[in-house]
Amino acid sequence: MSLLTTDRVLIPIANEEDATETCDAIVRYFADQSHSTHPKVNLVHVIEKTEGYMDKAPLEAREQQAQRVFEIASDRLEEAGYEIETELVYSTNVVESIVETAARTNADAIVFLPRDGGRLSVLLSGNMTSKLVSSADIPVIVLPE
Repeated sequence: MSLLTTDRVLIPIANEEDATETCDAIVRYFADQSHSTHPKVNLVHVIEKTEGYMDKAPLEAREQQAQRVFEIASDRLEEAGYEIETELVYSTNVVESIVETAARTNADAIVFLPRDGGRLSVLLSGNMTSKLVSSADIPVIVLPE
């Protein structure tokens, strides 16, 4: 039994592989909960803007990747009966933009599957999971892999 009311959830999606794995985990997670209906889902993809140096990839290519990410995630979740909305966000702070998007969309929770980052990645950029959990004013559901 779930004690958390989740009528609307925000799901951050990073790339195509993340879309597949996260959506599969979402379907499994909510199937195990005592929800009579699926929550409405807002998918968010953040295009990280860089400060003071060249972007890794042209903006157009990153926007096309975001559309592929949304297509993969939407197809999987709609097939399972979820109502989907998408948000493409441009930001220099990924965690902050996820939290702001959750507030703007009136999400009851942020739900995500942790991304595997190596030690160097965590050392350089910090741990997104702990940053998100400590920054959000709403529950953050970290799905098991």
